[in-house]
Amino acid sequence: MVGAGHSFTDIACTDGHLIDLSGYGRLLEVDRSAQRVTVEAGVSLARLNDDLAAHGLALENLGDIAYQSIAGATATATHGTGIRFGNLSTAIVGLRLVCADGSVRECSAEENADVLDVARVNLGALGVVSTVTLQCVPAFNLHAVEGAEPVDDVFDSLDDLVDGTDHFEFFWVPHTRWALTKRNRRTEEPIAPRPPLRAWRDDVLYQNVLFGAACRVGRRWPSLVPRLASAVPATGRVEYVDHSARVFASPRLVRFLEMEYSLPRAALPEAFGRLRDLVDGLDQPVSFPVEVRWVAGDDIPLSTAFGEDRAYVAVHVYRGTPTEPYFPGVESIMADYDGRPHWGKLHTRQAATLAPLYPRWDDFCEQRARLDPEGRFSNAYLDRVLGPV
Repeated sequence: MVGAGHSFTDIACTDGHLIDLSGYGRLLEVDRSAQRVTVEAGVSLARLNDDLAAHGLALENLGDIAYQSIAGATATATHGTGIRFGNLSTAIVGLRLVCADGSVRECSAEENADVLDVARVNLGALGVVSTVTLQCVPAFNLHAVEGAEPVDDVFDSLDDLVDGTDHFEFFWVPHTRWALTKRNRRTEEPIAPRPPLRAWRDDVLYQNVLFGAACRVGRRWPSLVPRLASAVPATGRVEYVDHSARVFASPRLVRFLEMEYSLPRAALPEAFGRLRDLVDGLDQPVSFPVEVRWVAGDDIPLSTAFGEDRAYVAVHVYRGTPTEPYFPGVESIMADYDGRPHWGKLHTRQAATLAPLYPRWDDFCEQRARLDPEGRFSNAYLDRVLGPV
């Protein structure tokens, strides 16, 4: 199965048949009383957000981009930020699964509940997810405050920021003392969006055009990266109110490679300090900010937030820039804190080292063996991270 092709791994690559549902994206059913919708699995998050808004609904939480399909995003435990909110997969209350033998299973709390239990994060390993039923919430607005702060000040008040803000995240700018913070608070205030020119300047000109140019310069002349990085916090502070989906997601036009790990919330300060030391010691300066977010714990067997609230640390490099020794160094740090890699982002972990991180690993593998005993949906990536069926 392939979604929108956003994953950085070979999770959707095959030497056999590739199934593409990108043309399969209709809104099929809306239950207004229960605030639930059923959609075809190929729908993009961007289109889904528009469809939900038309019915006065929204997803409780979203990531910072909306290019992925709903099936691909949930299959890999994609998430946003907010310590009281789960990842996208936690919104799934039902799905239809086409299995390797051609049978179709309707999965809900009342029917095939054991399959639904594991299939909410499925890595594409169980079959073709055909439709998804999502628990939504009434449409809501967010009051957003974005700006630059010293990263040490952020960590001095980190618990207050995480617990006292509905959706908090920050981007540390390597080789500087600055963090770009985002505070999003749910509000009943009427929308007061940024003027269109200001929004274009912030989201397109600054975050994409000029940032992309700086990355290209830094790739050609690495010694200039720290000097270029010092200009990033100068974009200023912005405050506005808008519909939730418009605040959560932003355009991402600069191409990059990414690795992301979740780790226990309490482990973040120490792990992040080691990451800063790693970056400072690299011969190749890092031009991309390091993103830090938080997600509520859940009960999904292969969720990267299974069992406890987790912090997420994402590192990036501009396309054409070596990932070594940066990514291996980050991965080594995260392994010391029971770090779980994002299923759709670069990592080198294998089944033998991943299984101990997931208390319900065997539950997923048993369902996989039952639903796809011949390994029809297997590929090289799944054989590496899950083992053979």
